[in-house]
Amino acid sequence: MPVAASAIYFLNLRGDVLINRLYRDDVGGNMVDAFRTHIMQTKELGTCPVKQIGGCSFFYMRISNVYIVIVVSSNANVACAFKFVVEAVALFKSYFGGAFDEDAIRNNFVLIYELLDEIMDFGYPQNLSPEILKLYITQEGVRSPFSSKPADRPVPNATLQVTGAVGWRREGLAYKKNEVFLDIVESVNLLMSSKGVVLRCDVTGKILMKCFLSGMPDLKLGLNDKIGLEKESQIKSRPTKSGKTIELDDVTFHQCVNLTRFNSEKTVSFVPPDGEFELMKYRITEGVNLPFKVLSTIKELGRTRMEVNVKVKSVFGAKMFALGVVAKIPVPKQTAKTNFTVTSGRAKYNASIDCLVWKIRKFPGQTEPTLSAEVELISTMTEKKSWTRPPIQMEFQVPMFTASGLRVRFLKVWEKSGYNTVEWVRYITKAGSYEIRC
Repeated sequence: MPVAASAIYFLNLRGDVLINRLYRDDVGGNMVDAFRTHIMQTKELGTCPVKQIGGCSFFYMRISNVYIVIVVSSNANVACAFKFVVEAVALFKSYFGGAFDEDAIRNNFVLIYELLDEIMDFGYPQNLSPEILKLYITQEGVRSPFSSKPADRPVPNATLQVTGAVGWRREGLAYKKNEVFLDIVESVNLLMSSKGVVLRCDVTGKILMKCFLSGMPDLKLGLNDKIGLEKESQIKSRPTKSGKTIELDDVTFHQCVNLTRFNSEKTVSFVPPDGEFELMKYRITEGVNLPFKVLSTIKELGRTRMEVNVKVKSVFGAKMFALGVVAKIPVPKQTAKTNFTVTSGRAKYNASIDCLVWKIRKFPGQTEPTLSAEVELISTMTEKKSWTRPPIQMEFQVPMFTASGLRVRFLKVWEKSGYNTVEWVRYITKAGSYEIRC
């Protein structure tokens, strides 16, 4: 269920009430005393942002020198409550010129009361978009002397914005050159055993867009996901030549995406915001294409010497390359001296992290550079525990490559004036937690 907040309090660090608003009559006006007694005056402040006292729950967050406390008497959605607080603070900052602290609240308490009546109704969150609220709450806040007043953006069609039809984009936008930039950015996470067995592997990705389009365009994005291609083949009554298909897990969309059309047609249709935004997030756990494979052998020759041999193989195409490749190979703490031989890049010993750091600025595809090192250790008189070998860690960026195999099949732009657009699509895969046990 939604938040269903009974009351909201704004307190300073001493616990004095700056502003409060009661939305329901199921809690008393002295609930703030319980918060001061059981939370602020104990050591529990800051340990957990959720506290249950009696039959009420307190959700609180500190912003600058102000505590924002939401009181609920029912089983409410905690994530929604904190999301409301974050969005409300962003709204207040847009009115106050970027500052939100005790002084800003004292200087703008009339405006805050008016905003609290608009953004929450009977305890349920409403529209918190600054662009929309500024259309009919035109009072300006007392701004901090250190903040500059941003230029107000005109909104020609206020009725369309207030109704919430397309609250994220204003009408009347015009560009000489209509362009769309789409970036698919993925982070691949891997944990591999010393024998080459994949213990854990997944990809988290996001689609970033930057739109410079005139008017109110309608965009349609097609991906090579399995569900979307199956739905398309059913509509066309013939099989679709799609190549590899993937299954997207845990997909979340920007508010501009038409979810009704996505559920029925399995295509991403939306009226984009102006400028840069994040269209969607996703996660993939099956069929991951690993960009690198690592083979390592570490031999302990007695108590004072070690031999390290590491081979890194790039699995992506020969015409592609990776940038900023770093391999961190662990060594014991008592390392005294190292000698390296590398076929590509540079290597050195970093004593602060107890690793051999191997860097390759530009790593071509389908190559296998190697590192060989002789490590001399300090001999100790006391018998120590055997060295537990931490995993090898990698950092990299591979342009025009996706570990998930996700591809853009089409990106269509339709606008009533019929102008031509230029679409740009880029792919990049980065290392998340990329570890190989040795």
